[in-house]
Amino acid sequence: MSAITVRRADYAQAADAAAVVMLLDAYASDPAGGGEPLSDFAKARLVPSLAARPTAFSILAFDGEQPVGLVNCIEGFSTFACQPLVNVHDVAVLVSHRGRRIGELMLALAEQIARERGACKLTLEVLSGNQGARKLYERIGFADYQLDPAMGHACFMQKWLE
Repeated sequence: MSAITVRRADYAQAADAAAVVMLLDAYASDPAGGGEPLSDFAKARLVPSLAARPTAFSILAFDGEQPVGLVNCIEGFSTFACQPLVNVHDVAVLVSHRGRRIGELMLALAEQIARERGACKLTLEVLSGNQGARKLYERIGFADYQLDPAMGHACFMQKWLE
C-alpha cells in the first residue's frame, strides 16, 4: 500500500484530465452518484468545460501513481457575507480506497484553496442516505445550513431545464 498524496489537478495535463473523467465516471456509476455512467458528451466535454471556468478547480488523490479520489469545486458568492464561497460539487473515492480518510485529505486541500481565494465558507450537498459521507463531513466541521432554528435547515432542490 502506497502513501496517499493529494494535489490540485492540472486540466492541461492529459493524465490529470483522464483521471478527472475516470473518477467522476466511477462516482456517477456508483449508487451514491446516481448509478449511471457519464454520457459520452460529458466525458468529452468535462475537463475543457471546467478549464474554461476560472472559478472551478479539482483535487486529485493518488495511491502511488493510481488516481483514487476526486473533489470538484466551483466558486460561488455569499450575498449575506458579500464574499466568495466554494461549493464542493463532487467528492469521489474509489470503492477500493474508501475508509482511508482520502476524502478528508482532499477536503483539507479544498479548504486551503478556498481560504487562499478569500472564501467565507465551503458548501456541499449530500444525499440523506449516504451516511458514510455525512459522518465524514460532520467530523470535519460541516453542519446542516440554517439561519433560525425555528425555520429548520435548508433543503437542496433542483429543477432540470431540458
